[in-house]
Amino acid sequence: MEQADIDLLWETESDSSDAVLEGADAPDDLEQRNVASLVSSETGRPSRRLELLLHSSPCGLVVSDALEPDLPIIYVNTVFEYMTGYRAEEILGRNCRFLQFRGSFAQRRHPLVDNAVVSEIRRCVKEGLGFEGKLLNFRKDGMPVINSLCMTPIFGDDGVVTHIIGIQSFTEAKLELGPLPAPPWKVTSGLQFVATSEDNIPHKALHAGKKYSSLLRLSDEVLVLKILSRLPPRDMASFGMVCRRLNKLSKSEDLWRLVCENAWGIETTDLLQSMPGSVGQGWGRLARELTTLEASAWKKRTVGGSIEPSRCNFSACAVGTKVVLFGGEGVNMQPMNDTFVLDLSASQPEWRLVQVSSPPPGRWGHTLSCLNASSLVVFGGCGKEGLLNDVFVLNLDEPSPCWREVTSAAPPMPRSWHSSCTLEGTTLVVSGGCADSGVLLSDTFLLDLMTDKPMWREVMVTFSPPSRLGHSLSAYGKKKILMFGGLAKSGPLKLRSSDVYNIDLDEEQPKWRCVTGSSMPGGSTPGGQPPPPRLDHVDIALPGGRVLVFGGSIAGMHSASEIFLLDPTDERPTWRTLHVPGQKPKFAWGHSTCVVGGTRAVVLGGHTGEDWVLNELHELSFASNGLEHAYAEGKGP
Repeated sequence: MEQADIDLLWETESDSSDAVLEGADAPDDLEQRNVASLVSSETGRPSRRLELLLHSSPCGLVVSDALEPDLPIIYVNTVFEYMTGYRAEEILGRNCRFLQFRGSFAQRRHPLVDNAVVSEIRRCVKEGLGFEGKLLNFRKDGMPVINSLCMTPIFGDDGVVTHIIGIQSFTEAKLELGPLPAPPWKVTSGLQFVATSEDNIPHKALHAGKKYSSLLRLSDEVLVLKILSRLPPRDMASFGMVCRRLNKLSKSEDLWRLVCENAWGIETTDLLQSMPGSVGQGWGRLARELTTLEASAWKKRTVGGSIEPSRCNFSACAVGTKVVLFGGEGVNMQPMNDTFVLDLSASQPEWRLVQVSSPPPGRWGHTLSCLNASSLVVFGGCGKEGLLNDVFVLNLDEPSPCWREVTSAAPPMPRSWHSSCTLEGTTLVVSGGCADSGVLLSDTFLLDLMTDKPMWREVMVTFSPPSRLGHSLSAYGKKKILMFGGLAKSGPLKLRSSDVYNIDLDEEQPKWRCVTGSSMPGGSTPGGQPPPPRLDHVDIALPGGRVLVFGGSIAGMHSASEIFLLDPTDERPTWRTLHVPGQKPKFAWGHSTCVVGGTRAVVLGGHTGEDWVLNELHELSFASNGLEHAYAEGKGP
């Protein structure tokens, strides 16, 4: 009986062998031949019959566990050990592919190994089929051999492949391949790094017995494009202190541009590139200052022009270097619908009224957001006839700018004092606000403005943060949104909030999650000491996802210019205070503050009694190569 089993498996040139391979995807046929009984169904180990078969075989045999990741070898016979030069303890637990590597210290599959055969083996394993063919392998001493391989899957009672048996016959391959790759710690003294055309620093020869990182054996091109460019800015700066070669590479502006693109996104780096003076001192310097915020400073500016008639409760937004102000509440609660622009790149910046056709109905308590880096989108607010839920878009790059109403299906409920932001420059996000009779809302709607027929879509969730108004939304990551603060409903009361929530709209079923605040279990605040509760505050999203919060209507006696920083991408987001020098504003409101070019925030207006002075602005700059360079070059007021 045992000899019959051996004949069944080893007659690879006979019809019986073909029958075994053809029956690889037919468990019933294998059961008739008693092949499945070769492996114990209880322990998964070779049965007594297989033990006798393996030890008496003239070929090398291995058994792999098909139910474990990467098909680890669980058994080898002595013939396989003898033919390959590897001991059993060096083989067990590994995938058979190690035979395709020449020597113990090879870093990758040998280039002479036929990839087509390897792909065919993978396909057969994936589909539960048998395989028969030849493949170049290498002994432990590096000698090339031809492996005549017969691979057979073993099926369990449920028809699932549980094990794979490999039958291997090795013959010498007559190839001249040179010496084996040496281990990294035994590199001969004559080996040295090859400098590229951009690397003029001669590398010292490596001496025998001296340990070094195999990472440094890679070329400059591979290091930059495949490794260094994918590091966060902090890690990239650390790499530059390892050795002279990495220090030289870390001074490349092209590399730092790639690092910034990876950390902040291509859209952000393109925006920074388009801003006058933003990268005047280099991408490396900019990455450092926007990461550490060491160059942050307040400055007070005065601009020309005027905004008449005077107003409050307007909305401001930046498009490139231009600050746009729309609408607001005039005398006797009169809703306004005019548009003003302040170009900060002009030699003498001043407010000017933009003559636009088809302006939206006047309103206040609305939102104004940047769309596609050149347009603005306004939504909702309170008009002459009550609350609104309409959408208008303005493209400032047009020769004759014109507000265009966006007709959309299934609009959300009319509202004011809601919050909004844009995703990827194309999709408007609207959240919460105040409906008729002072009812607070907790819904979230999306509107893709780049489609031919825009349609509102409500984000359906099982849990929503408490209804609120005057809160902030900021986008980070790909499609993640962070919500902070506002006047939130708490039972029968409406209280200022300092809670933080986030949601990932890229998920199949998006969910609001509490990041930190009083809504955490037990009212705990694992995110450190949060900002005092507030609404209508300033929320600034920095490149990379961090958020700055200051100003607003604050509970208690707290400074409006005290800045709080939160990184929602951290494993455990924690609030911390950012101390910024300079001339700070006494008041700062979310509806009158905007981010210009990703490196500075502009707070509009001072107060003289009850009047707004919009010729005064306070600039919070995060980079030393920001607006001050434009002023130094004579481009400022």
